[in-house]
Amino acid sequence: MQTHPIPPLISARPVGRGARSNDAGRFEPLDRVAEPDGWDREEDLPPLRTQVSLETARSLISYNRSPDLPFDRSINPYRGCEHGCAYCFARPSHAYLGLSPGLDFETRLVARPNAAEVLRAELSARRYKVAPIAIGTNTDPYQPLEKTHAITRGCLQVLDAFNHPVAIVTRGALIERDLDILAPMAARGLVRVGISLTTLDAGLARRMEPRAPSPARRLAMIRALSGAGVPVRVMTSPLIPGLTDHELEALLAAGAEAGADTASWIMLRLPREVSPLWQEWLAEHAPARAAKVMARLREMHGGRDYDPRWGHRMRGEGEYAQMIAKRFRAACKRIGLAQEAPALRCDLFRVPPQPGDQLSLF
Repeated sequence: MQTHPIPPLISARPVGRGARSNDAGRFEPLDRVAEPDGWDREEDLPPLRTQVSLETARSLISYNRSPDLPFDRSINPYRGCEHGCAYCFARPSHAYLGLSPGLDFETRLVARPNAAEVLRAELSARRYKVAPIAIGTNTDPYQPLEKTHAITRGCLQVLDAFNHPVAIVTRGALIERDLDILAPMAARGLVRVGISLTTLDAGLARRMEPRAPSPARRLAMIRALSGAGVPVRVMTSPLIPGLTDHELEALLAAGAEAGADTASWIMLRLPREVSPLWQEWLAEHAPARAAKVMARLREMHGGRDYDPRWGHRMRGEGEYAQMIAKRFRAACKRIGLAQEAPALRCDLFRVPPQPGDQLSLF
């Protein structure tokens, strides 16, 4: 079993982190428990600093057959996410690394520095058939460590060279750095960006998404992208019943005012370890609303915290889910936001010449 840092006691409240605990992943034979040392005095715990490991990727493009998703392939430059969103549905993926979906997910990150090289090789393969690639479907490609590693930028440079369509999902302001790549790609119909906007309440956002940009900063990102000609989808995801659902219309209006032309929504998802982590967060930050939030979610999932069935997991079912869907459609119609974006172009794809290639005579 790998050795991990002992998590701080819950009472220590790790500053700037979304999870409150660090239970071992579901595949681990042993758990880790933080215990007081027996001394009758409190001690200052060291800061919980972010650690980054490097991984040599052997493949990069992941394929899926989910009918819930508008794409069949994606790439993820990083594992784990320092944004630390308390509700992140991707947290359980850290268990496959022998790490905790709790604090480890946001403090023990993995970067894949050869991602662009592997992507280039995969796109150059004779058997490859072009279709839009999604970036940021699991963890954010523009989280803070992208500033030093620039792996996402390297992948975009490859996609640009191949004229390959790409859809990006992020809440990271660093995406503005790459407008020199994104704007020309957008002019060729090769890119669209989704910006996640969960609340307009800056205080709630800071508690719930401790290291992600503020709501105002995300709206500024939409303005910058749309102003450069990059089509933007405002994603009111996740929508949290009893906590942020009342903001739905305001979120859509703010996104449209900033320049978004399409919109989408997904209900809060609590797969595997995410449910207890989320309920810990509720108990500390929204205790008066905790029962209502969980009751609404269970109402939409047949009494369970989460139902992973295709066609159901993203939005749930029942009267409440139907009401949210109707509100969303009505608001989009009133504001002028489309729910479906134009298809990205695939007809421009080409494999650029590689060093050493024999040139054609014709």
